[in-house]
Amino acid sequence: MNDQPVITLDDDTIAQVRQDVQPHWGPLGWVTYKRTYARFLDEEHRTEDWEETVKRVVEGNINLDPRLHDIDPNAVSEDDRKIVDGLQDEAKRLYSLIYGLSATPSGRNLWVSGTDYQRRHGDSLNNCWFVAIRPQPYGKSALVPDYLEAKQPAVSMPFAFMFDQLMKGGGVGFSVTRDNTSRIPAVARTTDLTIVIDGANGSAEESRASGAVDRDEWLAQRKASGTDSARSPFFSTIPDTREGWVLALAAVIDAHFGYFNGDGSSLVLDASDIRPRGARIHGFGGTASGAAPLIEMLRDVNETLNASLGRGLSAVDATDIGNLIGKAVVAGNVRRSAELALGDWDDEGFVTMKQDQTKLYHHRWASNNSVAVSGDPEQYERIADAIRTNGEPGIVDLDLSRHYGRLADGRSETSDAHAEGTNPCGEITLENGEPCNLFEVFPNIAEQQGWDLNEAFSLAARYTKRVTFGSYDWEVSRNVIERNRRIGISISGIQDWFLTRFGHRVVVGTDENGRPRYDQNAVTVMNGLYQAVVDADKRYSAELGCSPSLKHTTVKPSGTVSKLAGVSEGMHFHYAPYLIQRIRFQEDDPLLPALKACGYTIEPDVYTRHTMCVEFPVRAANADAKDFASAGSVSAREQLATQAFLQTYWADNAVSCTVTFRDEEKPSLPAVLSQYAGSIKSTSMLPYTGSGFKQAPKEPISKAQYEEILARISGDAQEVFARMNGNTDLKDLELVNQTDCAGGACPVR
Repeated sequence: MNDQPVITLDDDTIAQVRQDVQPHWGPLGWVTYKRTYARFLDEEHRTEDWEETVKRVVEGNINLDPRLHDIDPNAVSEDDRKIVDGLQDEAKRLYSLIYGLSATPSGRNLWVSGTDYQRRHGDSLNNCWFVAIRPQPYGKSALVPDYLEAKQPAVSMPFAFMFDQLMKGGGVGFSVTRDNTSRIPAVARTTDLTIVIDGANGSAEESRASGAVDRDEWLAQRKASGTDSARSPFFSTIPDTREGWVLALAAVIDAHFGYFNGDGSSLVLDASDIRPRGARIHGFGGTASGAAPLIEMLRDVNETLNASLGRGLSAVDATDIGNLIGKAVVAGNVRRSAELALGDWDDEGFVTMKQDQTKLYHHRWASNNSVAVSGDPEQYERIADAIRTNGEPGIVDLDLSRHYGRLADGRSETSDAHAEGTNPCGEITLENGEPCNLFEVFPNIAEQQGWDLNEAFSLAARYTKRVTFGSYDWEVSRNVIERNRRIGISISGIQDWFLTRFGHRVVVGTDENGRPRYDQNAVTVMNGLYQAVVDADKRYSAELGCSPSLKHTTVKPSGTVSKLAGVSEGMHFHYAPYLIQRIRFQEDDPLLPALKACGYTIEPDVYTRHTMCVEFPVRAANADAKDFASAGSVSAREQLATQAFLQTYWADNAVSCTVTFRDEEKPSLPAVLSQYAGSIKSTSMLPYTGSGFKQAPKEPISKAQYEEILARISGDAQEVFARMNGNTDLKDLELVNQTDCAGGACPVR
């Protein structure tokens, strides 16, 4: 098998695209890109430039085409040459599409595609995953505890899967519904967990504060008592690797369920080999957190299981363990934890678990919580009472997800019969172990740049199809990906496009029964674009000799990626026609002097130490259009109607939407939400807050204020930065609290 890239983009191709195409940077676009997706080039002491990032991303993706694996670049047959030439041409078109910001792959792909890490771990190309919390076998996976047979179901497996994917930078949705947690056996025993650490470890003091004990003192005490625990089968050293951390968690969980060759009542783990806080992480990038977050998490998980002695884990117990895992990952500073817990709509303990303020602030903040419903309006009404008080839970209609693609195509018993949940943002229905696989097109920009949208969406379909041929670490994922080949082609900047293309919003009124009426031109266009994606997938699947994708289209919430191009996020309405967008930087970031020189307002962040807050004036596309609406003015009813439109005519997966509601709408939420029972697969709702606190991420302003601020800004930040710094940069800098979607559920890296 050939491991070297066959398809490459030469300097002449890149130079030609740069001459012909101007990237459509939004007001925050280049700055956001530079601190989020531009990888550091050690040998040149700088971060990538945009043309280099796009080259890396496209070459990393195009060479996933499985037909290239057996081609010898030095002896190419005529048939192989046709394949290579076709993919070479496709790479050029794909490069032009992404470089101009008419479309982009997911944030994960922008960060990882084309790296050695991606080639070792295909999982890293996927933003998010889903796993059912029930005993499962590890199978032929990269991680299998040595006390288990590969085919042996174990309670630890879904939690190990979650921990592994979170540490690779993905988000994880997980199901704790009764049909899953009821399969977990009763906790058979309590476990006395001891974690030791060498006093010479750079994080020893912090680790002892988290509950570890000094290894030399512990060994001395054991020796004095005549016990050589270092030779005990329950004594294990935690390797300084991602795999080592995952297996340590697995051991702590499984000790309670009789999987060891013994009683599992005592477990000793040695954390001395874990690198100290601040040490460099090779491969994924960033710096280490030290052992303390892992130690705290292992001890808290152990306490949760000890407290469950003699009974199975409840949805709350299982969610707590998932949240403790997420908390440990966030403490690593490099990664962002994204979790969605899916429980039963009538599980009162699960629905109210965030009302425990102590546990909420300790770890229960780590997931967004949703409930599985069946489309019964009464369920929606009951849930709405909780939503208008707490903004949670979200809603996932599993029956609709399993039996419908696009609603316009009607019910099918085999549409997605094995789907069990969603990713954390809710736009992709997923089976156990399955990832979301995303690409988004900005149709408003694509049309401005002269693209035929059918071609743009076809290139997107082929890009995501290749991602399904990555090298995946877990058997459960390999099996479901090969079977489903699920892709998720999304549209972002939808509200911008509707106003530009059709002259008004897509909901044009209601009928005599209060049902929404839609612009019929929009219906026709969406049907055509959906068919373009399906047809492109069928053609490419035939070329590759694999099955067509189970589902194809979605609307992701977007976030950081939409900031690059300066478009509205997914299907969401702009926050306001004019606003101040605040972005937070580390205080030593060399971008800050360049931004100051350009006239941007910069001040210390009032919430986070060693952080600076920069204000960017933003004007929404079509801000002055007669039919423009923002999140602060559009009704919750119209937002749900728009989501239903996209679920009907575009998305065969799901549509991610966080519906905002104003105080005066709260009394009507039960009726509004129940009206769309059976029309939306997943949704969440939050009150619209405007800018009610200091240094809000988004602050609505008037047009006059916008123009006043804009007048103070001069010069191009990209050019000023290059001039002031000689195009050199610092390593390991990123924006503070940045996420890859509008609702904050998906991590960037």
